[in-house]
Amino acid sequence: MYQAHSCIVGEERIVTDSDKSHFVTVFHECDLGQKGYLSREDLKVAVVAIFGYKPSKMETDVVMAAAQENDLPGLSLEQFTVLMSRKMAAQDRYDEIRHIFSAFDARCRGFLTLEDFKRAFADVTPHLPEQTMLEAFR
Repeated sequence: MYQAHSCIVGEERIVTDSDKSHFVTVFHECDLGQKGYLSREDLKVAVVAIFGYKPSKMETDVVMAAAQENDLPGLSLEQFTVLMSRKMAAQDRYDEIRHIFSAFDARCRGFLTLEDFKRAFADVTPHLPEQTMLEAFR
């Protein structure tokens, strides 16, 4: 669906121009009715598109507070880009890896067996030759 590519320097994640461009694209795709702002529901969809999870009510309230400070009915493109940039910069660089690993660790064992690995590759890249998958597992 969407991918966010970032440059990581040391412990700090740098938000690139490509990331910001992605935020703009997501904003326009999630701005139902082309209102020029994101409502609460639009924002939730946008966060799912960028970060892969639905934000909690508390997180949504905090983000929407920025719009209310400026007496807007929702989050403007500029506010959205700034807030998503801050969020991306603050992310734990290993968080995405842990999330993906957890999705494939179906039995919550803390490791992947060859069968788990095969199932994951079949879901993600079904046309990948088995030999390539086996080499990646080693």
